[in-house]
Amino acid sequence: MRELKMGGVYRHFKGGMYRVEGTARDAGTGETVVLYRALYGEGGLWVRPMEEFLSEVDREKYPEAAQHFRFELIES
Repeated sequence: MRELKMGGVYRHFKGGMYRVEGTARDAGTGETVVLYRALYGEGGLWVRPMEEFLSEVDREKYPEAAQHFRFELIES
């Protein structure tokens, strides 16, 4: 499994840039989620399951995606 870099800047495969703020546990499931902030617009906070954050792009759904992973580290 890929390693998550705290404070790292990641590019989403659709083009947005985000900084990882930290991780947390979902109170209902115990699943680890990633807390990340958009580096554009109003700088909103988002959460996503860590497994999904670090996953590969779904090639069936997005065959033209340039990136291999959903989020790729561009600055640590």
